Amino acid sequence: MTKVVHIITGLNTGGAEMMLYKLLSGMDRRKFDQAVISLIDEGTLGERIKALGIPVHSVGMKSGVPSLGALWKLMRTVRRLNPDLIQGWMYHGNLAAQLSALFFLKRIPVIWNIRQSLYSLKDEKPTTAAVIKLSAKMSRFPVRIVNNSSASAEHHEKIGFCRNKRVIIPNGFDVDRFFPTQEVGNKIRIELGVSDQSIMIGLIARYHPMKDHLNFLQAAKMLLQDMENVEFVLVGTNVDRKNSELMQQMDKIGKKEKFHLLGERSDIAEIIGALDIAVSSSIAEGFPNVVGEAMSCGVPCVVTDVGDSAWIVSNTGRVVPPQNPLALAAACKELIEMGAEQRRELGRKARKRIEECFSLSSIVREYELLYEHILNIRKKEE
Repeated sequence: MTKVVHIITGLNTGGAEMMLYKLLSGMDRRKFDQAVISLIDEGTLGERIKALGIPVHSVGMKSGVPSLGALWKLMRTVRRLNPDLIQGWMYHGNLAAQLSALFFLKRIPVIWNIRQSLYSLKDEKPTTAAVIKLSAKMSRFPVRIVNNSSASAEHHEKIGFCRNKRVIIPNGFDVDRFFPTQEVGNKIRIELGVSDQSIMIGLIARYHPMKDHLNFLQAAKMLLQDMENVEFVLVGTNVDRKNSELMQQMDKIGKKEKFHLLGERSDIAEIIGALDIAVSSSIAEGFPNVVGEAMSCGVPCVVTDVGDSAWIVSNTGRVVPPQNPLALAAACKELIEMGAEQRRELGRKARKRIEECFSLSSIVREYELLYEHILNIRKKEE
């Protein structure tokens, strides 16, 4: 059996973290014995991963501040686990994975995993930008670099990441969990006090400049000027009424009764099921999980033309330029005015595309084949 250790920056709910969870859930337990190391803490996903029967170890590193004690704990944990292969996740996790492999007498193959696009280092925190620059210099050391989108790979290669290590494995979606379900969606509408006659438009994204909530809110304001039967649901970390910056933006729009700020939720599939239209308003993306999840639920999407969003949606929704609320509002209005039956038809096409191109089982198999290929190469070299 192959021992794989995954090293990730943290385990709070996010695209990379959820993809790791889905990968752990789906990989063949007869072939792969897995463990997870979180550099920070166990976050919101630690217990869920443990429930799969997979051990989770946390190093206790403070966010962005690697201490000697935390690094020593990391090295001891990795040595004790004695992996055949180390898979890094996200920038800090990738570097930690590479560093961990140095403390073995035998050569342990390390694979990096990059889950975001990188339009400009200026958009990143100074500490994160420094880690990215260091990663570019060290990118010749991992045996492969997995990107979840072509856009992500190209962006990183432009700033010096090694081109010949590239592997593209898109995000995978559990089509058995994310499926069209009006009954569950109705429960969410009842919870929020939204009538069956209202159009629900949703943005599911953590609060971050890259996600461009302001773009979504400005488009919502334009829609509300033309139609009354529209309500908006915003879900994600820090997307709640405690967020003073977000509330200031909403004060300028007015009609707060039309907006439902739900914060971080675990019932994303159910919330998506209540939507008529899902929106991704981002300035930058790699491969947005929530778009694939909405499509799998049979919900048509309006997305900005960033990362691989347009490729994912294809002809099952609408694509608009980023940072253009007028275009975003117009695309949403077009879907509203086409009527429920045509939206359902787009939703059926969207789900079919996910089933054919991005099912979780096929993506998990791509990771398994990659791991097997790397280990076979290593055996031949020994």
